[in-house]
Order: sequence, then C-alpha cells, then structure tokens
Amino acid sequence: MTEFNSSLKPIRRALLSVTDKTGLVEFARTLAGFGVELISTGGTARNLREAGLTVRDISDLTGFPEMLDGRVKTLHPLVHGGLLYIRGNAEHEAQVAAHGIQPIDMVVVNLYAFEKTAAQAGVAFGHLIENIDIGGPSMVRSAAKNFEDVAIVTRVADYPALAEELQANSGSLTRATRWRLAKQAFGTTAAYDTAIANTLDRIAEAPAAESPAAPDATALPTTLRINFPLAQSLRYGENPHQRAALYSDGSGLGLAGATQLQGKELSFNNLVDLDACWELAQEFPTGESDPAAVIIVKHTNPCGAATGASVLEAFQKALAADPISAFGGVIGINRAVDGEAAQEIAKLFVEAIAAPAFTAEARERFGAKKNLRLVEVHAAPPRPVVKHVSGGLLMQDADTGRIDADDLDAALKIVTWRPPTAEELRSLLFAWRVAKHVKSNAIVYARDGQTIGIGAGQMSRVDAARFGAMKGVLPLKGCVAASDAFFPFPDGLETVAAAGATAVIQPGGSVKDQDVIDAADRLDVAMVFTGIRHFRH
Repeated sequence: MTEFNSSLKPIRRALLSVTDKTGLVEFARTLAGFGVELISTGGTARNLREAGLTVRDISDLTGFPEMLDGRVKTLHPLVHGGLLYIRGNAEHEAQVAAHGIQPIDMVVVNLYAFEKTAAQAGVAFGHLIENIDIGGPSMVRSAAKNFEDVAIVTRVADYPALAEELQANSGSLTRATRWRLAKQAFGTTAAYDTAIANTLDRIAEAPAAESPAAPDATALPTTLRINFPLAQSLRYGENPHQRAALYSDGSGLGLAGATQLQGKELSFNNLVDLDACWELAQEFPTGESDPAAVIIVKHTNPCGAATGASVLEAFQKALAADPISAFGGVIGINRAVDGEAAQEIAKLFVEAIAAPAFTAEARERFGAKKNLRLVEVHAAPPRPVVKHVSGGLLMQDADTGRIDADDLDAALKIVTWRPPTAEELRSLLFAWRVAKHVKSNAIVYARDGQTIGIGAGQMSRVDAARFGAMKGVLPLKGCVAASDAFFPFPDGLETVAAAGATAVIQPGGSVKDQDVIDAADRLDVAMVFTGIRHFRH
C-alpha cells in the first residue's frame, strides 16, 4: 500500500464534461492560465472552444470516436487508467508507460439531470432511461477513489474557491481539498443512484419507450433509500446534551427549505413545533375568499386554532382560546401576514412564526423584536411519514384524509335522530381538521371557527374530554366536539355533553357504537360518523 503523500499536487491535465455549464468557462480559463491541458467531450468542448479556449477532444485521447449516441465517450482504459493509477507506484508507472496512458489530474463533471427529467409530467419512459448517466458517475468514482493524486470537482459552487486556491498555490491543490472534494463526489453519486433507484422502484412494469414513465408517487418503496444533504447544524437537540442537525430534500419547499427572515437561530424544538403548526395551517384553503387560519402550538400540540376574515381576527380568536399556554409558543398562518396583524401578534411573546409571506409593514412591526424568528415557508406536497424504531424504521403514507363541504353526503353519516344544524356542522368540520393534528387521545371543543378547549395526548379518552373542558377559558356551552377516534363507551360522549357540547364528530366503529348513539339521543346531542380516524402518535 502506497504511503499517503501530503504535498501539494499540481494540475497539469484536466478532463471537463458537464451538463450544467454555469461558470465553466471562467474556471477553465483559470486552469488554462496555469498551462493545464483541457480535455473535453461533446457540448462541453464546443462551449469551451466558442469561448476561445484550446481543447483536446476525448476521442483524440482515446483514439476512439464518441459512439452509440454519446453513450460511450469516456469509458476507456486511457481515461480511467489516467485517473486511477497511483503516482509514484513503480508497478503502476511501468504499466501506464507501457500502454501510453497519460495522467489526468482533475475531473470536472456534473451529471445528466435525471431528477429534473423524472419530475417532468408525462416524460417518456425511453427519455427517462436515456437520462441515466453512465460515464459521468464512473469518472467521478475513479477520480474520487484516487484523491491522493486526482481532484474531482462535482459542484459548480466550488469553482471560485478552487480558483483562489490554484492562484495561491501556483496551480496546485492541497490534500485536504482533494479529500473534501472526494467526499462530496461520493455523496453526489450516492444521491444520483438513490434518485434513479427510487424513481424506477415506483414504475411497476416497464412501458414502451414512447409511453409515459408514470411512476406511482404514492407507492411505498421496496427498499427505503434516503439521501438528504445537511442543511443546517443546530446548537443541540430537544435537550442540550443531544446533538442535532437539519437535513433537506433539496426541493426548497416545506420547513426544511424555508427562508428565515429575522431572529435567533432556529432550534430543534422550534423546527418541530413550527412543522406542527404549519402542517395544521395547511389544512385550511388559501383562496382570496377563504378565511385566514392561525394556529398557536406549544410542544407540537395546538393550544389555540381559529379562522377569521383577516389574519388579525383569526389570531385574536386563536389567542383567546388559551392565552396562558400561548405564551412562548410558535404560530403558523396560512396566508401573508400584514402590518395590522403583526402589530397585535408582536404584543405576545412567541418563539417563531411560519407563514407563506410577510408584508413590508409586518416585517417593520416585527423588526423591533430581534429574537423573534420569522420563517417564510412554501407549501410542500405531502410526504410519507418515517419514524425510527429499534433496529429499523417505520414508514406510512401522510395522513391526507380530509372532509370538505362539497363531499359531506359521501363522507358523513348522521347517526342520531337529530341532525346537526348548519352552524354546528361548520364547527364540526373545523374541529375535525384540528383534531387530526392533536396527539391522541384527542378531544377538540370548538365553536364558530375557534377552538374552545383541547385535550391532547391522554391515555383515556374520557380524561382527554375532561382535560379539554378544563383547559377552555371561554364558555363551552353550545360548542361542538371532535374525537380523533371512536368513543369505546358512552362515558366519553357523556363527558363532552356535560361540558356543553351539542354536537359531536367521531369516526365510529366501536362495538359499543349503538350504546354511544343511544346516549347522544338521550342527551339531545347531534352526532356524525366520519368512517376514518386520525390517530397521531
């Protein structure tokens, strides 16, 4: 085994073959300025020549033309031998000399944009397959494996720093830089292969080349492959003795892709709570004629949730539901925050606020609260839920179950002699949306687009009903109640009725359903079954 050489290594010959040509010409000029021979392929070579640079075609190096519609360009011993042989190793030196293999000291490669191709609606299966890069990943791996002698550049963002280092070291790179680049490179090929495998895994049968690829985005993978790059190191986790970091799927959507506009660094707990309130805020539509929704969360459970004609009204209603618990919480809002709402929200101590936008007036109002974190979030599509268990992982679909006003006849079953009034029904649907985001066992009391009391995470459903009633600071008489799962016995229903609820929404499905219905009829409580539950653990 050859001893590691810690010295600077000069770059004398570089192979450039990229899909993304951003910044390429400037970087190639830096290389050429140090007398580096530039070797290139296809469109990359043409791009460099048009910029006035001298380029040697890969076919001139290998003695073979680019063939098979470009599928075979760099898959050749004269390329990979030049990348993989260990400089200073006598046996390797003798072999490359015998076969006329020239050293290649740097590879600049980025890969076919497979993920962008896969994301195109209706992309043809044959086109998808053609966008699987073969030669690029092979060169990346060869160069990265031989990082002691070869620099592998896979990120456009690295060009400026590398140009500076080359200038500082007269055309050479340090071992530390080559090692950093090699680690990035293996991460690049791992992510690329993961994207390919995950996409193809969702295509059950290979269609004809001209047919749409049509991967099933809802299918659970046969093998769970996760490759999320580090987005942010965090000071600590839930507690100071736990390390933590945030990783992103790279989409720029959702909380991991959010933009922090002001405030202290987001903590692990901030992110968990913000995700909880943002996800609940997304349950409410955001059209111009739709009401605003404001969610106040403490320790992942909503302590206040409300809708209103404006963000200000919705906030005031959400805060009134439980002003004590709201202190030190986080807020999620389903629409842009304006100055009027910001002026009122700023009176309350909160850790962070997530919304799709903040007006200039809102940012000015919040600006005086330097520690308040403002986070601008763009909605992300529902993703499967992953949880760790000892020795493995659990995965399930996102809970996208929802009941909207336009499908009430199909979604709801009125089971009591008295149907809910129109006003009760509106409140029931609101309470049901909130209950979906409360830790089970969950009971939500609500009225007129406002939570009145929330019982979260209780071992007994009766205790959840009692706790929710105790937490309410507003009168419960005439409210409605939502239960995330069925009442196993009449006592839960009797508890919410005693608290003041006149109507109840629940999944149904208990062997004691008829006893619960009889209790509701006796107490003149209207009750509807949804047929679906919303356990949240």
